[in-house]
Amino acid sequence: MFEKVLVANRGEIAVRVMRACEDLGVETVAVYSEADKHSGHVRYADEAYRVGPARAAESYLDGETIVAAAKESGADAIHPGYGFLAENADFAERVEDAAGVTWIGPGADAMRRLGEKTGAREVMDAADVPIVPGTTDPVTDPAEVRAFGDEHGYPVAIKAEGGGGGRGMKVVEDEREIEAQLDAAKREGEAYFGNDSVYLERYLADPKHIEVQVLADARGNVRHLGERDCSLQRRHQKVIEEGPSPTLDDDLRDEIREAARRGVAAADYVNAGTVEFLVSGGEFYFLEVNTRIQVEHTVTEEITGVDIVKWQLRVAAGEELDFAQDDLAVEGHAMEFRINAENAADDFAPATGGTLETYDPPGGIGVRVDDALRQGDDLVTDYDSMIAKLIVSGADREECLARATRALAEYDVEGVVTILPFHRLMLEDETFLAGAHTTTYLDERFDETRLLDAQKRWGSEASAAGDAGDESTEREFTVEVNGERFEVTLEAHDAPDLGDVDLDAVGDTGGAGDTARPDYAGDEESETVVEGGGETVAAEMQGTILSVEVEAGDVVEPGDVLVVLEAMKMENDVVASHGGTVSDVAVAEGDSVDMDETLVVIE
Repeated sequence: MFEKVLVANRGEIAVRVMRACEDLGVETVAVYSEADKHSGHVRYADEAYRVGPARAAESYLDGETIVAAAKESGADAIHPGYGFLAENADFAERVEDAAGVTWIGPGADAMRRLGEKTGAREVMDAADVPIVPGTTDPVTDPAEVRAFGDEHGYPVAIKAEGGGGGRGMKVVEDEREIEAQLDAAKREGEAYFGNDSVYLERYLADPKHIEVQVLADARGNVRHLGERDCSLQRRHQKVIEEGPSPTLDDDLRDEIREAARRGVAAADYVNAGTVEFLVSGGEFYFLEVNTRIQVEHTVTEEITGVDIVKWQLRVAAGEELDFAQDDLAVEGHAMEFRINAENAADDFAPATGGTLETYDPPGGIGVRVDDALRQGDDLVTDYDSMIAKLIVSGADREECLARATRALAEYDVEGVVTILPFHRLMLEDETFLAGAHTTTYLDERFDETRLLDAQKRWGSEASAAGDAGDESTEREFTVEVNGERFEVTLEAHDAPDLGDVDLDAVGDTGGAGDTARPDYAGDEESETVVEGGGETVAAEMQGTILSVEVEAGDVVEPGDVLVVLEAMKMENDVVASHGGTVSDVAVAEGDSVDMDETLVVIE
């Protein structure tokens, strides 16, 4: 087994991996961006290294610096969690090539075979796994989309090869949308996954989303761990997952599970993964393979008793799976509720800040909470909106729903807006309770006016991030020396609030965090100066500029797209509220912007 594992991620999944390491007697190393210097995963780890500024592309997505941090810390393995670099075959290969460091996940070659969607379709087709009609070669020309639509009908899904979770997927309802949606899918693929290659599939308009968890070792053993139903989604983002599926009959359930196991075995895949399917009209079709651990792996752990993350570590260390397929039993029922910092009553708008003035998660039999935040923490909004996961289990679905109702009522969060009211409402929703929901239910048939009442009944208000707390005679300081983080506790009597002490500049700057960016520590963001006296269009949330659609001198009309802003893993068009002439563009593609920062000035 490994001696020390670096977790190349943040938040609750980083803590989840670290807990598995601790169970196995393995030390842990955290990496963190400037925005995350006070985050829970940093507190939990045995060691922590800063790897860059808030922008993910310069920190959590910087593979070179992360590998340097592993070497600096003496870590002998890297676990990527999910998101960020977890499905990046080039990063996996970088780790595999690094002397003395093991990649905890599928190998780079297998990741390329199954992680990129066109290759995965070819593998599954060869393994006799049903696939949705689509292309196996990348599509670049709108004429190709038009020809596919003429043959298979509309709507057509344009999907990024490296995509997942609805990111990098655009739906073309008719040929008038082809060019715009093709460009948007390519842009999202490049922004999220560093790959603008896209392919086409016939879009199944109202399916169930079923996925099968698999584990495979290096000796050819492949096991499935049952299925999960992830059909409750908004804008292709899952919000509640459960297992086993409440709607599959036993024959179809067995077919899907075996198809997943067969397809993964054919790909010479090692470690954990998930095979996703769409089910429609009693038929199932392969969707994609997630070559990593997933957010909802917890559901499977609760109904099988298998610690999937520990098995990831064991398999990567060369151990053999010690259970046969027939030994595995799926017992009871489990659900996962994603506790996102979003206001469901405002079109699931992500929170732009706040402090957890109260954070009191539920407990009791059958209740599990995976999180990293604690009461008093400020919300970090630079990445995704999920702050915790509530997992509830019971002997059957009825008991699971009853426990979920109790647990959600117990979950007390103040200071940050969350979708707890939405979850409580869903446990009163007849369609969800009957298991009759599909992937389009929330977006197309759910009565959203009910969310306003739910928010009034159960919602919390946001606080201002960074409010000063009560004075204390004991102070904790964050100290960085050579890029490595330390916590120092001092007693102070009637002392002023000194804030955090950052000693990045003290001593040798050869640490992993500073090796790649010796000039980063201590840099202050410069204020954007906007010339002209026109009306400004400002960012409504913190995020990254994906594209700038106008330039100075352009004449725009109300509703014209000015820039495309990515925030909380979603594309947002920033549009002109009135007509006029663009006098200044204050941002460029790739820039990180804060809330209320000026983007464009219109005269």
